[in-house]
Amino acid sequence: MQFPPDIIRLLRAAKNIAALTGAGVSAESGLRTFRDAMDGLWAQYRPEDLATPEAFERTPELVWKFYAMRRLKAGEVKPNPGHCALAEMGRRVAHFTLITQNVDGLHQRAGSEGVIELHGNITRVKCSRGCGVFTEWDDAPGSVSTCPKCGANLRPDVVWFGEMLPPRQLETAMAAARACQVFFSIGTSALVQPAASLAYTAKQHGAAVVEVNAEVTPLTASADYFLQGKSGEILPELVKWVWG
Repeated sequence: MQFPPDIIRLLRAAKNIAALTGAGVSAESGLRTFRDAMDGLWAQYRPEDLATPEAFERTPELVWKFYAMRRLKAGEVKPNPGHCALAEMGRRVAHFTLITQNVDGLHQRAGSEGVIELHGNITRVKCSRGCGVFTEWDDAPGSVSTCPKCGANLRPDVVWFGEMLPPRQLETAMAAARACQVFFSIGTSALVQPAASLAYTAKQHGAAVVEVNAEVTPLTASADYFLQGKSGEILPELVKWVWG
């Protein structure tokens, strides 16, 4: 695979790089997106029935079961070469920030550290009353697990429709976008806000924007470089060309 010589020079010289990843990256591992997961028995439900605070209050067992299924599916797949290339990039660049809209934990399993999770992570749960976040919990089949501290229902540690993104993660992501020299947008539709604004923020602050996507998106026309194709094919080659 050939790349424009100037993008190779740009990346070799860059000391500060940020990357935003979306569902397209995980899809290459065989993991369905949120809406794609709503097939079979789940096709009868709307997103509002499964991914809102109101839905959890109304039918907690249904929501818990849906996310248990998604957690199981995420555990069955493996990080793909795109995940691994980003982990390698993190080891090669002086200041590298990985931001993701994905909730599957595949970046961490590939070896990336300090991942900013804008939408949370389904491998964790949290107390619905705010006691804390848990990576281990008693899982009783057919019922919602409860908080060991207060007894309230536990819920997935993800951002549902109608909820705000975690302020600290969002501000850290915005700061990274403002400070970086190169900003990657990888496998994301560039439609979901506020994550979609990060690439434009980076560009406004002087960064070169590199989009890696199988399809043209609303960002494509504004990107400095558009590398069309699968991230699992493009990123490993790019890392090899730039850092050997």
